[in-house]
Amino acid sequence: MAFNVRFVTLSGELGPVKSELDMTLLDAAHLAGLSMDATCGGRGRCRSCRVKVFSGELSPPTLQDTLQLGHDEVQERFRLACQTRPMSDCTVAAMPVKAESGFQILSAEAGLVADGRMQIDSGVKKHVVIASTPQGEHHQTADLEEILSQLPSNIERHVSLDILRKVPGALRKEKGRMTVTTFNREIIDIEVGDTSQHCYGMAFDIGTTSIVGTLMDLSSGEQLGAVGGLNPQAQYGGDLMSRIAYVQFDEAKLAVLRGKILSGMNDLIKEACAKANVAAENIYKIVVVGNTCMHHIFLGVDVSYVGLAPYAPVVRDLLIYSASELPLKSIPNAKVCLLPIVAGFVGADTMACVLATRIYEGEKIRALVDIGTNGEVVMGSNGKLYACSAPAGPALEGAQIRDGMRGALGAIERVEINTDVACKVIGDAPAVGICGSGLIDACAKMLDAGVIDANGLLRRESYSHLSPLLQKRICKGEVGPQFVLVWKAEAGRDQDIAITQADIRQLQLAKSAIYSGIVMLRNVMEIDDAEISELMLCGGFGNYISIESSVKIRLLPNLPVDRITYRGNAAAIGAQMALLSEFERLRAFDLAQKIEHVALAARPEFQDIFVEGMNFTGETFAVQERMAKAAKVD
Repeated sequence: MAFNVRFVTLSGELGPVKSELDMTLLDAAHLAGLSMDATCGGRGRCRSCRVKVFSGELSPPTLQDTLQLGHDEVQERFRLACQTRPMSDCTVAAMPVKAESGFQILSAEAGLVADGRMQIDSGVKKHVVIASTPQGEHHQTADLEEILSQLPSNIERHVSLDILRKVPGALRKEKGRMTVTTFNREIIDIEVGDTSQHCYGMAFDIGTTSIVGTLMDLSSGEQLGAVGGLNPQAQYGGDLMSRIAYVQFDEAKLAVLRGKILSGMNDLIKEACAKANVAAENIYKIVVVGNTCMHHIFLGVDVSYVGLAPYAPVVRDLLIYSASELPLKSIPNAKVCLLPIVAGFVGADTMACVLATRIYEGEKIRALVDIGTNGEVVMGSNGKLYACSAPAGPALEGAQIRDGMRGALGAIERVEINTDVACKVIGDAPAVGICGSGLIDACAKMLDAGVIDANGLLRRESYSHLSPLLQKRICKGEVGPQFVLVWKAEAGRDQDIAITQADIRQLQLAKSAIYSGIVMLRNVMEIDDAEISELMLCGGFGNYISIESSVKIRLLPNLPVDRITYRGNAAAIGAQMALLSEFERLRAFDLAQKIEHVALAARPEFQDIFVEGMNFTGETFAVQERMAKAAKVD
């Protein structure tokens, strides 16, 4: 039996769509073309797919509905779309938790060749030649052979059908003067006349949350334009395992996610070309990096077994495909290159970070940490490199946090706590939520002030040392104790912005994953913190967090602050290096074969390290107070 489901949105009504008995409201929304987020992958662990049901019969509320929305909202017919099935024709309104706009997308830096350490050799060359048409029937030749005779002898004779179709026209215009473009030994384009001044490429970093692209001149290395946006796959899950679960053993859903990323990239390519006034037909090389899941979905490769032990990727090699094979229709002449994967979830983006940071150089031990939904850690020197994947989950991106959001307009990103709370908000707008950097900062300051203890517990009975204003902020919310950062009267939405006990637990799980990954590699190398000369923070999220607060809550090890550095969007920078230099692209493969992958879950001591890493640390007010009381007793 099928039911009609209508969706009411700010821009009008969508549907009706036919919903089968086994379909949730979330499935029906996607079928209707409504971009409804489900950052937990439809498992009922967040509020992002919250809806209001105006009419119709529904399946009974689930435990997840009540836990995420509270009893009062469930009574008012609010539901999680991922948990609710229509039992009759119904009308539903999507109720987004907050409006997010003005996202902070960290692009890469310009000037890669300024220090002289990298020579430009993209592998793309433009040969301006003058070729003659075949002369006389007695001479056994062909149009293509006449063109090949004017090119270096190592150029391959085999050309694609698209190139072959261009040959007769190009040979007979402008007296045979033409530009033949090659990538390494392969002909990838033929143009009439001299177009040697137009030779471009793009580097893409496909992250779980965002996509960043950079348009570059392959002759000079100049950065011509940077573009970026949110990964359109995010509505199907905020973390890698959620997306794997969504597509697992379902080719149709894999095609949906792949279509989303290809469409998003095509749009970004067009945007970059428009900004720089560049013809997309003159983009000849694309380098793509991303974690293993993003890498495989981009190619349309089944990720079902990547999500199952032993979490092996389908392929680890350097890959090259024609854009038309994928298809990236906006760049018909380009070759698309993907950097290698190390193992498991240590993907091509990590290899790009390795290139960008040059962690493989020098005798001193360094570490790079790419903090995100799937954190990666690489540690070592020119002697040996070790790598691991630390699945932090989406909490650091604002997902599964009650008032969490991405780093966008209205997100709290910094917190100060003295006698009261002061928040710094992105865009200096009224607060509508809190992003990952704000959550880290808030918990660190709550720890300092004694609002939470070293175990992360909010305990109202032990707050006599707090100012009256801070004591007032500790109250009971819908799902238990909470600490209010911004009161409803001052917020940009109709409720208080607060951190709940459950939010703190989510942060503890996320930060312990990263921290434990660093500790595990340190233990494998048999070194202590003092021997790490530099810890490099990579990625969009890592460059917005407070180093001091990250050390305070033990997201990062207890290193001197001056030994922890920001390295920008290192994955995007590494992709640019591979775009401009074939030597760097090939170097990535050589390095990937030598890096030793450490599987955290397979190590018997990891569980103990992880549990111990859940605790916060630091000389908090509460700790000092207990020590003082103990001293008096003595």
